[in-house]
Parts: sequence; C-alpha cells; structure tokens
Amino acid sequence: MDRENETDSTGMTDEEKRRDQLTSAPNSVESDAEPRIDVTHRDGVTRIDIRDDADVRPGDPTRDPEE
Repeated sequence: MDRENETDSTGMTDEEKRRDQLTSAPNSVESDAEPRIDVTHRDGVTRIDIRDDADVRPGDPTRDPEE
C-alpha cells in the first residue's frame, strides 16, 4: 500500500508531517528534513537502507564503516 500521497484528518501526507516536525524545532534548517533512508518493497519484502549521503547515520561516528 502506497501511503506517500495519502492524507489523514490533518490534511497532510506522512512526508509533509515528517518535514513539518523536523523543521519546526528552534534553529532547524530545511536540510534537517532531507531523506536519510531508502525503502524498497519487492516480493513481500521491505528493505530499508541508510542513504550514503545522509548527514545523520547510525553507529559510532569515530569509526570507519569499513572496519
């Protein structure tokens, strides 16, 4: 089911609510709402990958991801 363009009682899509939430904090900037993950749906399997260009990434920031 594609929920990307669905709206709820607020009249906002999930993406609009995400952007609104991430940019409403004090000192936030528009780039705070840039995508950090890619989601792929295929044959009943959902795959979530952290984007290579994401400014915020999980894990230890002092270690090289290749280690």
